[in-house]
Parts: sequence; C-alpha cells; structure tokens
Amino acid sequence: MNEIARNILQNMRIEYPPGTRVELIKMTDSNAPEKGTRGTVCDVDDIGSILVHWDDGTELNLLMDVDQFKKLEE
Repeated sequence: MNEIARNILQNMRIEYPPGTRVELIKMTDSNAPEKGTRGTVCDVDDIGSILVHWDDGTELNLLMDVDQFKKLEE
C-alpha cells in the first residue's frame, strides 16, 4: 500500500474538517449511496480516506482519486 505524503494528508484535513458537508456524484462501490446523497465528514484517516456519515444512514469512505464528490459550501 502506498503511503500518502504527510503534507497532502494535512491539506486534506484542512480542506475537509469534521462537519464539512459533501455530496456524492459517483462512487464505484456496490454499497455506495445513490448519486446526490449528501453526508457529513467525520474525519480524514491516516491513508487519506474521507470518513463520511451519509444522510441515508450509511457510513462509507470517500477516496480522493477514485470517487467523485463535491464539497458543499453552506
């Protein structure tokens, strides 16, 4: 497994702090919420996954270079 650079991880945690709202555009995981589902960021883990509690009750991580999503400005 590749290690994520410390500065990239730090920038992700600044960009997506806990409480940040996101909206799913596309995720290839078979358990993914539907397109347009919104969720709240809980954390960014040490490998750079964004941990999200989705509004539909699921919890599935976002992967920066794989999944498509947008940060919601509220």
